[in-house]
Amino acid sequence: MRTFVLLFWLFLSGLVVQGQELMTPERLWQVERLSVLGLNGQGDELFYRVSTPNMATNGFDYSYYKIAIKGGEAEKITKEDVAVADKNTSPDGQYHMFDKPVAIEAIHSKDVYQSLPKSDAYIFTDLDNRHWDTWNDGNYNHVFYKEKTASDEQAIDIMPNEPYYSPQRPFGGDEDYIWAPDSKSIYYVSKKLKGKAYATSTNTDIYKYDLATKTTTNITEKNLGYDVSPNFSSLGALAWLQMKTDGYESDKNDIVVLENGVEQNLTAQWDGTVRSYKWSNDGKHIYFTAPVDGTIQLFVVNYPGKKRIAPTVKQLSEGRFDVTGIISETKNELLVTRTDMNHAAEVFSFDLKKKTFNQITNVNTGFYSKIDMPKIEKRYVTTTDNKQMLVWVILPPNFDASKKYPTLLYAQGGPQSPLSQFYSYRWNFQLMASQGYIIVAPNRRGMPGHGVEWNAAISKDWGGQVIDDYLSAIDNLAQEPYVDNDRLGAIGASFGGYSVFYLAGMHNKRFKTFISHDGVFDNRTMYGTTEELFFVNHDWGGSYWDKDNAVAQKAYNEFNPINMVSKWDTPILIIQGGKDYRVPIEQGLAAFQAAQLMDIKSKLLYFPDENHWILNPQNAIVWQTEFFKWLKETL
Repeated sequence: MRTFVLLFWLFLSGLVVQGQELMTPERLWQVERLSVLGLNGQGDELFYRVSTPNMATNGFDYSYYKIAIKGGEAEKITKEDVAVADKNTSPDGQYHMFDKPVAIEAIHSKDVYQSLPKSDAYIFTDLDNRHWDTWNDGNYNHVFYKEKTASDEQAIDIMPNEPYYSPQRPFGGDEDYIWAPDSKSIYYVSKKLKGKAYATSTNTDIYKYDLATKTTTNITEKNLGYDVSPNFSSLGALAWLQMKTDGYESDKNDIVVLENGVEQNLTAQWDGTVRSYKWSNDGKHIYFTAPVDGTIQLFVVNYPGKKRIAPTVKQLSEGRFDVTGIISETKNELLVTRTDMNHAAEVFSFDLKKKTFNQITNVNTGFYSKIDMPKIEKRYVTTTDNKQMLVWVILPPNFDASKKYPTLLYAQGGPQSPLSQFYSYRWNFQLMASQGYIIVAPNRRGMPGHGVEWNAAISKDWGGQVIDDYLSAIDNLAQEPYVDNDRLGAIGASFGGYSVFYLAGMHNKRFKTFISHDGVFDNRTMYGTTEELFFVNHDWGGSYWDKDNAVAQKAYNEFNPINMVSKWDTPILIIQGGKDYRVPIEQGLAAFQAAQLMDIKSKLLYFPDENHWILNPQNAIVWQTEFFKWLKETL
């Protein structure tokens, strides 16, 4: 007690300074990562996993914990001690379901030519030949169910011989299938299309499989876009998330409810897009998360049922943070996960009456207490078309407005993903600012959280207003006396990488350096090699060989970075993953080759075993080290 009093007095006296270390790449990869596993049967204890990067093994170590949802000390347990309610056990306790890959088609040469078992070739006659970072090998995820006491070998495939995926590829999990409340049927998500139709469509549907008759019904057949995330209320109403437009992966996402054969779209009249949702315990409301004004917040919408009243959306939380997931509702509280630009995910409770948060877990609290934090500022910039655009400005720790700082324009990927209070282990603003850089992060055209119209405005206009938005943001900050106008850089990945390539050909010497990670460099070859064709079809208007399509021709000519390479005059670092099939390898290689042949200072950082992201700990340290090494050399 005396030690605490002494330290407290020293702190007040200014003799002990909280947070005496700066974030570094090595420290960033000491941050532990929380994953929620679920609640116990009584709903009063939370189980979670902590993943700790292990540089020696180039992997992760895992620890398991249990904590009371009212707070307190976490108890370290073994994996075998985790006892969460199992959603995959039928409500009557009789059945269990799971998913596994099933060999449906002979695509690999050793399956086609069984006398040549050491051959290694893939044989395709249609599209859907690869996805994200893997080649399709003729295996399809299927859902199975079995008697609780039966072996897995006795399980029944609910999609026998069907060349379709459930869960979805590449990121679907067991959230893609659920039991009906009466245990008599299974509801699952699948895109039952093949070849070119699969590659050019987003038409996933929710199917009902009847255990007694072994028949399947498509319950969302009328909707042509995404139908995902099915969940039943305590009263038996089925909800799911729905996008209307086929081929538009970033369409407005609505909550739809089906009960007694009647569908209701609860969020149709609300000018926003839903990320995730959870039914209230009484089945009368749905809580959900959605981007708004550069953050992700909690919302609620009432479910009228048979009552002739309109559903009403209300925002529940407000602040500079992201609510990244809803775990459960307990009495007058929601249990959620939350991040901000300075803190990785922790579990919080949210008081529905007081509208306040209380932190439950403290996985990284001690770690962050030793770190000097950057300052996050929020400002609004007037765009060239006289709109107000939110811009996040991240200032270095111990920021001194009398000094001048090198400044980085951050270009977000997506292109329609929110630039919110996320915490990334690669594009980490806390880390960048701690190395002495100011970060300018605009919520440019295409970002959700500013209305459906703003979100949709980037499609078919990649090189238009969005580029002006970037320049408006950096030009506005450049007026500040603490921004060194001779040391401006632009950085980004994916669409952000495209933005960097595009800016490199028209920035009029604003920037002194560029960094592009897995960016689109040539729209024509991108169209010819990317796997999700529905994306480029929608955002660029069609194929490059359709000469009568004025929208598409603009995308492949005026808005194509490769067509402006002759104007490149600035050092550029190009990063590329070898297993990135979304923005494939030739994009980065072609950009680097062009820069080298034009004698522009350039560097290629190539990761043969990484996809669109950098996932391995040692590779991540290389990524961060080269990133800041390049900035030190060129900025």
